[in-house]
Amino acid sequence: MDRPSGTTGLGMSTVATNGSAVAGYTPGPLDRDAPFYVAGHRGLVGSAIWRQLKASGFSDLIGRSSSELDLKDRDAVFAFFEETKPKTVVLAAAKVGGILANSTYPVDFLSDNLRIQVNVLDAALAQNVQRVLFLGSSCIYPKLAPQPIKEEYLLTGHLEPTNDAYAIAKIAGILQIQSVRKQYGLPWISAMPTNLYGPGDNFSPKGSHVLPALIRRYDEARRDGLDTVTNWGSGSPRREFLHVDDMAAACIHLLENYDGPEQVNVGTGEDATIKEIASIVASAVGFEGKTEWDTTKPDGTPQKLLDVNRLRNAGWKPRTSLPDGIASTVSWYRNNFTTLRI
Repeated sequence: MDRPSGTTGLGMSTVATNGSAVAGYTPGPLDRDAPFYVAGHRGLVGSAIWRQLKASGFSDLIGRSSSELDLKDRDAVFAFFEETKPKTVVLAAAKVGGILANSTYPVDFLSDNLRIQVNVLDAALAQNVQRVLFLGSSCIYPKLAPQPIKEEYLLTGHLEPTNDAYAIAKIAGILQIQSVRKQYGLPWISAMPTNLYGPGDNFSPKGSHVLPALIRRYDEARRDGLDTVTNWGSGSPRREFLHVDDMAAACIHLLENYDGPEQVNVGTGEDATIKEIASIVASAVGFEGKTEWDTTKPDGTPQKLLDVNRLRNAGWKPRTSLPDGIASTVSWYRNNFTTLRI
């Protein structure tokens, strides 16, 4: 790997930091005309960030679909970075899925995500990219972590077994960001979103997360005239949801206002039971039948609510309420049904 400027031949940084911020770096407005690469720009989060960047006046956005650039191909990723030379990178690309997908294909979720992360971050380091934002997931925290979950709870307990392979990959990404900061003195950061939803989500019956799965299930039941919908588990677990457009706004805010080695939780600071969320979805789609719960299926983590004080202290909070966000997502789902990611 080519060494970034400011490092010795042994790979030891002359500006390495072990403090809360990178020495000599102060966050501020990003150059709207500089090349900005969004890895995963067609996914749920990446597409929202892309929209937000365009709306914010960024003029040199770089994105490649998986068919144009396989991020698991190390040589291809390094050649891409050499060609495009981005000044800012958001790593939103990942293999994602719900409980069923994670439980069925743990090797895929571990191997694919590790390769994507290592390739992109190593290539960014080789090009001395000054500002990188790595996006993970709230599943990095212990299954039985105290609530709300603070950033310092990372690696203090056992993970939720239904998605531990994915979580381990994301934890490795956080540590790589921290290691780059320590060894090379680059102001790279990490953000850990809560459960996300919104335009561009995956509504697959087998691969989706809970909220888009509920939207599809209830809307199909309404359309087919069914009297009953059956959901997995007891409905008692509590979950926090953040609209993806709010997540995108938070990412840009953090890039321009935050510098520190610790990951930043991104969420609303509020949660609801799955039963309550299902009721909101049923109302949004117009389903008037009965909801039943299959308690032979796993619930997953009992509660997952993020402590978002660090994010609030950085000057950001969400704008979209859960009922409004679900209603707009249902509208998007219906308007884009024939072209959905399934």
